[in-house]
Amino acid sequence: MKRTNWKLLQVSFVVVLAVAMVFPAASAAEEWKLAISQGWLDNDSGQNMNKGYKRGIAEFFGEDALKNAKFVNSNYDTKLQSEQIEAFIKMKPHALFVTASEAAAITPAVKRAIEAGIPVFSGDSLISGTACTTSVLSNNFGMGMLTAQWIAERLNGKGKIGVIGLPANETWDHREQGLDWILKEYPGIEVVARWNYDPAGAVTPRQGIDNMLAAHPEKGSLDAIWCAWDGAAMEGALAIKNAGREDEIFTTGIDGGTRAFQYIKADKTPMKFTAAQSMWLMAYQSVYYAREHLKGNKVPRLVISPVYAITARELEKVDIKEYGDTYDHPGNAQKLGWKRAL
Repeated sequence: MKRTNWKLLQVSFVVVLAVAMVFPAASAAEEWKLAISQGWLDNDSGQNMNKGYKRGIAEFFGEDALKNAKFVNSNYDTKLQSEQIEAFIKMKPHALFVTASEAAAITPAVKRAIEAGIPVFSGDSLISGTACTTSVLSNNFGMGMLTAQWIAERLNGKGKIGVIGLPANETWDHREQGLDWILKEYPGIEVVARWNYDPAGAVTPRQGIDNMLAAHPEKGSLDAIWCAWDGAAMEGALAIKNAGREDEIFTTGIDGGTRAFQYIKADKTPMKFTAAQSMWLMAYQSVYYAREHLKGNKVPRLVISPVYAITARELEKVDIKEYGDTYDHPGNAQKLGWKRAL
């Protein structure tokens, strides 16, 4: 009897050992190393992506993974972002999340990360020439078309506009290309001024727009200013107000978020429209697909996130304090009655 029990014990021990070898302890399997390289954090879009990454990591990888996750911000310095990515390669994370302020400039570093066997998940931009595991971003060409169409309809197909471009990032530059495509359908709308913003330069959007207003001082010489992002649209609204031309000129932007909505709500300022992106959701989805990939599941190469067309009408009954930075959280757009425009 004792001998039989000893044999059973030996067999049990072998089985347990085999199972342990095949299925390591959950705690060991969940010691994740995650790296997040953000190109900027100075506005609502960067901050909301940061929040989306953190929420996604906590939810899909666990609180310990969030505590151990390495976050860096290059503040539009592409050389610094490349160096940060190179440092992450040495760290050998399970996943690398990248938000590029200028995708082409960091392409070599991202390629090296992928060649080192690190799955890379890009948010907000396509990093051309790289095989990122998943890229989550808006339809940037479409957002340019959306804002241009809104301007054209507000001007009844005739007027003079200025353009504030953002060509530093190839993906963001698609917005201006979308604008130009729509304007082909409206020969009565003339672009009388263009100015390209360099995030690493010394001239601010406000200065660029002040110069634009000074060059077109007469009523009717400038009717609207199309801006590739909300920061310029808000600064433009301030410049227009300071010049006393609120009744003559309006601005449009792209991004969304609390500050932009505050400018648009109740028609308080010359900023009248934004194509509101889902910045939080981009980051959150990136983390979700990273976890699915690491489980061995199939993930999409490209995800187009929702964009909402927002004017004072859409914001009329919206509590901006509650929803200004959470409208793209699951279920909230439906609560607000918003339907994706793109």
